Amino acid sequence: MTTPDHTELLSPETLERAAASARLVLEELDRILLGRQELHRLVLTAVLSRGHLLLEGMPGLGKTALVKALGDVLELGFNRVQFTPDLMPSDILGAHILEEKAGGGREMVFRPGPVFTNVMLADEINRASPKTQSALLEAMQERCVTLLGTTRDLPRPFFVMASQNPVDLEGTYPLPEAQLDRFLFKLHVGDLDVETMTQIIATRHRGEPPKVERHLNKAELEDLFQVMDGIHLPRPVAHYISRLVRATHPKGEEASERIGDYVAFGASPRAAIAIAEAARAAALLRCSPTVGFDDVRAVAEHALNHRIIPTYKARVDGVTTIDLVRDLLDGMDETGLSLPEGVALAGE
Repeated sequence: MTTPDHTELLSPETLERAAASARLVLEELDRILLGRQELHRLVLTAVLSRGHLLLEGMPGLGKTALVKALGDVLELGFNRVQFTPDLMPSDILGAHILEEKAGGGREMVFRPGPVFTNVMLADEINRASPKTQSALLEAMQERCVTLLGTTRDLPRPFFVMASQNPVDLEGTYPLPEAQLDRFLFKLHVGDLDVETMTQIIATRHRGEPPKVERHLNKAELEDLFQVMDGIHLPRPVAHYISRLVRATHPKGEEASERIGDYVAFGASPRAAIAIAEAARAAALLRCSPTVGFDDVRAVAEHALNHRIIPTYKARVDGVTTIDLVRDLLDGMDETGLSLPEGVALAGE
C-alpha cells in the first residue's frame, strides 16, 4: 500500500477499511477485558500514533493483562520486564559477553536484552532506580540502543507500555521529567464497577481472560499507520493545539490565573506533536479524513497531564494537573477569534 498524498483527502473506501480494522482491535480488547471501553480506545489511539504509554493504577486492575492482550491481538513481538530496585540497565538493553571462539581465542558478543521487541511491557517501572529508568530514554525517543559506541536499531514498530503504581506507595521512585515527556499518554486505570466485577467472577474462573480470537497482523497495522498519516490536520486546529500547549506555561499569552498560581513548568513542544498525532488517530477511529477540534479535546488531557509540573501550592491545595488541563480546555476559545457570546462560526 502506498502512502496517502497529504494534499488530498483519503478516499471513503480507504478510510472505512482502516476504521474497520481499528474497530476489530477495539472489539477484541473489549471482549477480553470487561468494563474498559474508553481505556481501550485511548490505548489504541496511542498505538496508532506510534507513541509510548504509561498506565497508572493500583495493583490488580488489569494493566499487565491489557498490554499482553494488545500484543496478542496485534501479533507483535512481546517482552515483559518486571522492574525492581535491583534491576540494572543491562537487564533491559543487553550486554556484551566474552565468549570462546571455535578456533581458539575469545571475542565480545552482544546479547540483546528484552528491549529488542515490538512491545515491551515495563511492569511497575517506578520501582526501579532512576539509573535503570533512564536506560530507556534513547530507546523511547530514537528507537535504537547505543552500547560501547555501536548503535543498534530496534524492531519496528516499537512501543514501551509501562505500568506504574501511584507515587505515594512505598518503594517507588518518581519518573524523571525527561522520561515522562517521552510517553505520549499517561492514563489512569481506575476501579471496576460492581456489575463488571460480578460478570468477571461469575463467568471467568480465577479471573482469567478468554483467548484472543481475531488478530491484526503487522502488515495490516502498517497499513493503518499509512492511512493515519493521510489524515488532514487543518491549520486552525494546529494553531489551537499550539495555543493549548503554550497556555500551560505560567507566562503564556493565554495562561489563566490558576495556571500562574499552580504550574511551575508547562508542557514541551513534544506535547504539541503528541496531541497532533493522537488527534489524527482519534479522527481515524471516527472515520473522518480531517482532524477536528473535538478530536483535540478528546486526547489533550491525556497528553498533557504528565507533562505539567505543579507547584508546591498546587499539592497543598489539592489541585491536580488534570484539573488544570480541564480548566484550560473549558476556558479557551478554539478559534482564537474571541467571538462575542452567542455568535458561532458558520457550519457549527
